[in-house]
Amino acid sequence: MYEALGEMRENARVTAEYRGDYQELVDEISALLGMPATLENRDFELIAFAAYDSEGELDPSALDPVRARSILTRRSTAAVRTWFEGFGITRATAPVRIPITPEAGVYRGRICLPVRHRGVVRGYVWLLDDDPGPTADQLTAAMEVASRIGALLTDEAQAGADLTRELRAVLTAERGWQRDMAVAELRTGLGTRGDGLHTVVCVAPWPSADPDEAPSVRTVPGATALCTVPWGATGQSLALLVRLRSPEVMTPALTAAARFVREAAADAAAGVAGARSGLAELGAAWQEASAAARAVLAEPRLGPVAEWASIGPFRLLTSLPPDAAHDPVVRTLLAPAHRELARTAEVFLDCAGQAGRTAAELGIHRQTLYYRLSRVEQLTGLDLDDGEDRLLLHMALKGARL
Repeated sequence: MYEALGEMRENARVTAEYRGDYQELVDEISALLGMPATLENRDFELIAFAAYDSEGELDPSALDPVRARSILTRRSTAAVRTWFEGFGITRATAPVRIPITPEAGVYRGRICLPVRHRGVVRGYVWLLDDDPGPTADQLTAAMEVASRIGALLTDEAQAGADLTRELRAVLTAERGWQRDMAVAELRTGLGTRGDGLHTVVCVAPWPSADPDEAPSVRTVPGATALCTVPWGATGQSLALLVRLRSPEVMTPALTAAARFVREAAADAAAGVAGARSGLAELGAAWQEASAAARAVLAEPRLGPVAEWASIGPFRLLTSLPPDAAHDPVVRTLLAPAHRELARTAEVFLDCAGQAGRTAAELGIHRQTLYYRLSRVEQLTGLDLDDGEDRLLLHMALKGARL
């Protein structure tokens, strides 16, 4: 339990670091009422929480499964969301009391303070409803703070929508003045957050292009903007701009990439670009991130998340025009009837032409391997004792995956 509490405090520290305004307001509510308080957005994603007690330690008894999961995973399940919304919290303008319901994992009563602005619910502040509980005056004061949170969430939502458009413009603009203008607009929108180190994450395919269905950038430590970008003929990918503390420490981007891969389609992959200082090279960073995602989709052993620096020959192959990867030398070899021969050739080349390693990898006898390789030479017209022929076949087979 105390190990879990330590992880919660670390989550709180990250939240406060990147969303200090929210943390201060939640701390203010917690101090007003003398009890823990948790702030979630309207999608039940954790924004901030304040653990209040006289010793500075969070009482483990304050946790039940719903509260613990919300803090540790930074979100609640769809079932929990539906259950709480059944008490009318989306329409409420005053505090709502939620009773103890053990079968729902709620072992302690709740008070929900709806966070609204201009008639629109923006989130919820959650309190534990213990005897004697807060007074009416205390709740009135807390609701006033909640209204300030609502105004802040509204402002951030608008700013986030602007950043979404501006980031998409940067990543989709043609090189030249169009991209330069888009970068200037994004730099203005980000302000001081645009300075320093960044990287870009690409998650593909992404299941929806609807901005309302995109994940919240607020819940991703270090993230400054996200958007959807066309992927292939009809699909979409998700792009995420992430701040870094050091070019050697890519943990924030890798963590975000892994999370969004889990939220995307079952066959999704993610790529992470190298670190960049400032915003001028975001176009190049996006090419790296999308190339790494393509590499994982072509070669699953690289993923589900891969950094561009780690994808080997795919760094070159993904930079080629789409038609260039389909070299005619492998056309016959890639026919369904010769699938096993193509696999044999690729494993042989991956093993640097070492027959023993290749046979062991494929689980076949050496004589079977030699026979298959001779058939590969017949179908391709290549000499596998020639280094340049080997290179051409190897690249053609890898490129065909893309």
